[in-house]
Amino acid sequence: MVFDLGGVVFPSPLDVFRAYEQDHGLPHRFLSEVVLADPEHGAWSRLERGELSFDEFCDAFDAECAAHGGAVSARELMGAVRVGLDARPGMVTAIGAIRRHGLKTGALTNNWADDPARDDRASPTDDWFNVVVESAVEGLRKPDPRIYELVCARLDVSPSATVFLDDLGANLKPARELGMTTIKVADADAALAELAAVLGFDLAA
Repeated sequence: MVFDLGGVVFPSPLDVFRAYEQDHGLPHRFLSEVVLADPEHGAWSRLERGELSFDEFCDAFDAECAAHGGAVSARELMGAVRVGLDARPGMVTAIGAIRRHGLKTGALTNNWADDPARDDRASPTDDWFNVVVESAVEGLRKPDPRIYELVCARLDVSPSATVFLDDLGANLKPARELGMTTIKVADADAALAELAAVLGFDLAA
């Protein structure tokens, strides 16, 4: 079992993006479009691969947003991302149930190396995951197929014997192509019901 963190175990930072856009008079999905304009070499991707420090990212992302016609403070935006990121109780309960059934669990997350949020929220512990694979540590980020292969190797499981949960379809596609069973998390409760059906046991106890 492999879980994405933001958008699966924790709330999605995309919700913060939408709120920031609304509060600052930016077009809907403006921030996402800036990120997706250069998905490999843009500031966001470089941050998640550990190629930029947090301060370098903020300056670069502000400039990218300005080039797209919007005034954004990345420091303010990322401060908002850090607020209220408590783990979803249902997901934590499910992870515990999975581990009690003797199955391995891993986290596969795109993040950044000097994210101050690590100190501000409940952190994944050994009680949650056998393995945590972080993009900024590995220099790889989803949807690069190599990072999925890496988490499977560290869990010592084959992709075909693995279930992967993520909230972004683009991150699920390479996992499916490697043979992993995938579940898209649009609604956490619905995703957990789908996962329980795949595993064949109750995840709420």
